[in-house]
Amino acid sequence: MAESGQNIMEKAEARFMEKQKKTAERNQATAEYVSEAKARVIKTARLRALRLAKEEADRAAEALNPTPKKKRAAKKASAPEVKS
Repeated sequence: MAESGQNIMEKAEARFMEKQKKTAERNQATAEYVSEAKARVIKTARLRALRLAKEEADRAAEALNPTPKKKRAAKKASAPEVKS
């Protein structure tokens, strides 16, 4: 009967250790997910700030040096010319 009690304790300890291992793995995966999400938010904000700064610089440069708009070539009349 003592062996049976030890066997039950060993199984219980093994189950407990397995649950602890799974919990640790889950916590690590969650921490990695949160870390990646934070990094993505930071990177997106940085890239947005860079894009907005570039757009503002482009607008300022355009205001200082406006590029002349090209004139379209006059369209030729599609009706044939009549010679008399």
